[in-house]
Amino acid sequence: MRNATLALTTALTLASVSLQAAPPKSPRPDVGPGHIAWFDITTSNLAQSKEFYGKLFDWTFNPVPGTDLAVEIVSRGAAIGHMRGAEGKISGFNGVVYVQVTDVQASSKKAKELGATIVPGFPFNLPDGTGAIGLLLDPVGHPMGMYSRTPLPPTAPPAK
Repeated sequence: MRNATLALTTALTLASVSLQAAPPKSPRPDVGPGHIAWFDITTSNLAQSKEFYGKLFDWTFNPVPGTDLAVEIVSRGAAIGHMRGAEGKISGFNGVVYVQVTDVQASSKKAKELGATIVPGFPFNLPDGTGAIGLLLDPVGHPMGMYSRTPLPPTAPPAK
């Protein structure tokens, strides 16, 4: 579990950099709760992976402003995920699927009640204002993301 958490933390750091650097965008398509809304692929060779997936699925790739460690995956004109570079060997914890939920806070709470571990720092609002994401390790340690088209409500400042 420790190695899984370390790999996940490294992947999240790269994802966070690419998300924070992204310009404002329109919300991702509404695929409905319970459907896959977004995914990340981690690779140790970004150029080779872009060539492979581009030829296999006819995907194109947009640069992510502010980093050369990630690209946005585009299929038929729609952004569907990120591909990001990682150092070292790829493990089963270097790719994350995001399932759309109605309320990411309520879904995170429910996941925790069902035995999941909520990754520290999640859920949070996407910096482009298009929603919020949560990340968890299921009871056997597999990472899973959740995406809500609705941002988290603002938090009240601490009382003085």
